[in-house]
Amino acid sequence: MARRKEDNYFTTFVELVQFSCDAAALLNAIINDYKAEELETRMKEMHEIEHAGDQGRHAMVKKLAREFITPIEREDIIALGDAIDNVTDTIEDVLLRFYMFNITAMREDAVKMAAIIVQCCEALKQALAEFANFRKSQHLHQLIVEINRLEEEGDALFVNAMRNLFVNEKDPIQIMAWRETLEYMEKCCDACEQVSEVIESVMMKNS
Repeated sequence: MARRKEDNYFTTFVELVQFSCDAAALLNAIINDYKAEELETRMKEMHEIEHAGDQGRHAMVKKLAREFITPIEREDIIALGDAIDNVTDTIEDVLLRFYMFNITAMREDAVKMAAIIVQCCEALKQALAEFANFRKSQHLHQLIVEINRLEEEGDALFVNAMRNLFVNEKDPIQIMAWRETLEYMEKCCDACEQVSEVIESVMMKNS
């Protein structure tokens, strides 16, 4: 029975990152079939995903407060839950910027960055699915390396996107709007890498 309780935390991490994957998939779908007039409706869809993720994290913290024995240190459980939650929040922040800045047409660079955000989240989900076996896993390290590789690819896309923006866009309002929006898209990849860093930290503490 105690073993099943321990496993529940690792299961919860996978459940929480699924909200990140769902948010990334929704953002990708919106960007690839962009309709500015539908943004308010799509924002509600996104917020429902983000809110469900928050509820899952709150339930985990409530459970943690009642238990004496945990599979990894309490602060690591909290740190990992917070880091995963930040991924979902940051994805929602991208969509909010489309709305706040009244983005009416999509840029090809944003399409490319949305695709890498999806890949980062899916790689993170694979890593968290393997995390329960972190003491013996032969694959977890390689999954973390893949997340880092994807984050670096996201960085390269971001650099090219910013160059394209400043070279080709003449409207200063568009430059301002897209500069911040693209920065938030890059932050989504950074947020995934931050989760992988918490996983690595737990592995080092328990090796």
